[in-house]
Amino acid sequence: MKQPLTVACPTCRAPVEWGPQSPHRPFCSERCKLIDLGAWAAEEHAIPGDSLEGELFSEELPPRGH
Repeated sequence: MKQPLTVACPTCRAPVEWGPQSPHRPFCSERCKLIDLGAWAAEEHAIPGDSLEGELFSEELPPRGH
């Protein structure tokens, strides 16, 4: 029989079995899930990328021809 996959909770690092017995996976609890969501909402987390969007909208766009 295979060992169940265990991952670390991204918030508190507690071990979490990956399966139906862990409904909040990869988090260990609803609390850790909400803490992580709050961090995203407060912009404490960010996905790295280029600043193309900022450059596109930092100046006026040229007029469109019809």
